[in-house]
Amino acid sequence: MSRRADNEPFVRLTPAFLPPTLREMEVHFIPDPDQEAFIRQGIASGRYRTAEDAVRDAMARWEEGERTRLELLATLDESEADLEAGRFTDYSNETLPILADELKREARTMRHPEQHG
Repeated sequence: MSRRADNEPFVRLTPAFLPPTLREMEVHFIPDPDQEAFIRQGIASGRYRTAEDAVRDAMARWEEGERTRLELLATLDESEADLEAGRFTDYSNETLPILADELKREARTMRHPEQHG
């Protein structure tokens, strides 16, 4: 066994030591006819070089969508907690225009932070 600079044992994690969920995964995928046509169209259009490239892109988009979904769920949980704790503002017909102006101002700031900052 190798040793680190501080003389502690150096353990190299190999797939045999990793839990199954962290090991390299090989997946065999047989697309249905519609998926195959979609992949072929992506290759024919030049968007993808190979079917593997198309599937990798689909997986990346799925992962991005899942992250977005989880962020949204966390935001909804936070909003529910705010409501339950009474951290909210009631708006009336008289105060709604003020809210609209605040939201417009915030949106403009987000769109062009260099002008507002």
